[in-house]
Amino acid sequence: MTVMAFFWLTNGVDPYRSCLFKFASHYPPNRAATSSCLHSHRLCRLRRSGNCCSIIASRGGYRTDCPAERKELKGTGMAPMRDTTADSALNASLGSHLLNDYQQNFPLCPAPFAELAVKLGVAETAVLRKLEQLRREGRIARVGAVFAPKRIGASTLAAMAVPADKLAVVAEAINRFPEVTHNYEREHRYNHWFVVTAGSEGRLQAALGAIEQSTGYPLLRLPLLREYLFDPGMTHDSPSSAVPSAPTVLDEIERRLVMALQEGLPLFIRPFSVLASRVGCEENDVLERIRQWSAEGVIKRFGVVVRPQTLAAQGDALLVHDVPDADVLRLGNLLARAPGVSLCYQRPRVLPEWPYNLFCAVRGADHDEVRRNIADLRQRLKLTDCPFDILFALSRTATAA
Repeated sequence: MTVMAFFWLTNGVDPYRSCLFKFASHYPPNRAATSSCLHSHRLCRLRRSGNCCSIIASRGGYRTDCPAERKELKGTGMAPMRDTTADSALNASLGSHLLNDYQQNFPLCPAPFAELAVKLGVAETAVLRKLEQLRREGRIARVGAVFAPKRIGASTLAAMAVPADKLAVVAEAINRFPEVTHNYEREHRYNHWFVVTAGSEGRLQAALGAIEQSTGYPLLRLPLLREYLFDPGMTHDSPSSAVPSAPTVLDEIERRLVMALQEGLPLFIRPFSVLASRVGCEENDVLERIRQWSAEGVIKRFGVVVRPQTLAAQGDALLVHDVPDADVLRLGNLLARAPGVSLCYQRPRVLPEWPYNLFCAVRGADHDEVRRNIADLRQRLKLTDCPFDILFALSRTATAA
């Protein structure tokens, strides 16, 4: 077994994954087995239990809940692995790595959290616990797919002008609709903003009509016309602009998979297996479909989805301009390259209520810094003659994303 492991490590494309899963495939489920292999100069011991394969020891120590394994590993001279979740400094470092390094390039394999654990030098359980903690704290929305706008189904940004004393009641009514996500209160006459998504344009319009009827307030409908930068929490070196492509036609299995992916991966050692059981297909089918959608651009990225306010706790503003239609493309690409800008897109004017057609999100440490950044941005891009408005986010009124 050791010789075979060295062969995979020296010739395999992905050393850890090859060793881990090729080793596991040689043993039937429910049969315990251990083997040692070198990976990145680290001695690892692998355990096969049921359908799961996880690291239980490394050169830095060991971790296992099994008394027999603890006894065996103690006899090797190894010390117990330090619990990183009990160490505040290491715990903070782990959270930082997960938030910043794995918003993309997330492992698309049967046991992705085990692979992350190897790369980060911690136990798989530490990764799972930390992700769950970040989710509970509201710092991440989920671990999963970010779909390209309008590539699957239909969606629109929507806003309402709601009296302040009615806002909580209206927010509660809107939150009952499963189609509603990204629900915010903003500092503006149009103070309630949210995104509505549906499986088709017909269903989208039906949902919008039902929301208006339920709340008693008219909606401002602002569908995406062109994106210049779309990916909350991500850093972009080469912004691009594109008109949304035609929606992808889905079969029933794919439709169920999209719905499951929008909820996020279950924080479980075999998350894609769990998704497959929910959808009604095989684990390999789920992984292959995600890879295909990623290659086709249907999925923009797959990884940790950070809530926008996580990266700028005090400053988050929607900056809107009314620019000449002939200048939208040029100015949109310039805004997308500007420091501190995280979203940039063109949406329609809705006259006379809404005269703005170019949107971007600007962040800073606090409102004063955001205002300074906006003033500098408008000066540098010669936007000072264009009408504009600033809508600061006051609170999140829904937890969906």
